Amino acid sequence: MTELNGEPAGIRELTALAMTNYGHFTTMRVEDGRVRGLSLHLDRLVRDCAVLFGTDTDPDRDRIRELARRAVADTTGPLTVRVTVYDPDLGLERPGAEAAPRILVTTRPAAAPSPPPLSVRTAAHHRDLPEVKHVGLFGLLRLRRLAQLDGYDDVLLMDERGAVSEGATWNVGFFDGERVLWPDAVCLPGVTQELVRRGYGGPQRTERIDRERLGELRAAFALNAGVGVRPIRSIDGVELDPEHPVLDTLREEYAATEAEPL
Repeated sequence: MTELNGEPAGIRELTALAMTNYGHFTTMRVEDGRVRGLSLHLDRLVRDCAVLFGTDTDPDRDRIRELARRAVADTTGPLTVRVTVYDPDLGLERPGAEAAPRILVTTRPAAAPSPPPLSVRTAAHHRDLPEVKHVGLFGLLRLRRLAQLDGYDDVLLMDERGAVSEGATWNVGFFDGERVLWPDAVCLPGVTQELVRRGYGGPQRTERIDRERLGELRAAFALNAGVGVRPIRSIDGVELDPEHPVLDTLREEYAATEAEPL
């Protein structure tokens, strides 16, 4: 399903998104009409809209929820719902024109809840405006494609200091045997990451994670709304434990997060 402001999206509107590629989005896993971290997803849409389009263009939270409910009505099983905010009338020649962002809602079947562990390699890359979940994915997909062509599953980004920041389309966390570690780097503030932070009862801290430290770590994991907590089995050939007990704890605590109704 693909609707723009509650109506079927036309070819002109979709072509505008493909050609101009200026907007932002959030992706939610919807099960039984409920979403973990729904309020955080809505906060993201409002915050990012202000950054890209101005503070007087805040999307209406209730309207977003209404459109998402419509998208999942009369469906069964978990769905991935993506809410994209963009202005199909904003062109390449005058992106500084007054904007009237609209809400595009698309759905697809959700990924399996327990995908296999990831094998990743690192790559130096700094996303444009990393604090915003924007639609400019070319650089990330290119790095992911190159990694997959070389036999890896995905790519882990390193900043200009040589420190871990985030995955291509996911946040990352580590376990050093005593505490959960979060990268001290500029990256997207992830909804799933925040829910795991809040739910984890053990010690945790934020610190710089360099490539040289990878051999000291016991476990690593990717986080996004599609799959929750996903183990990482290796980074640049450095083996990690994809069955470490802390990963079970993180998954259980994330699963226990109360989902909010759309």
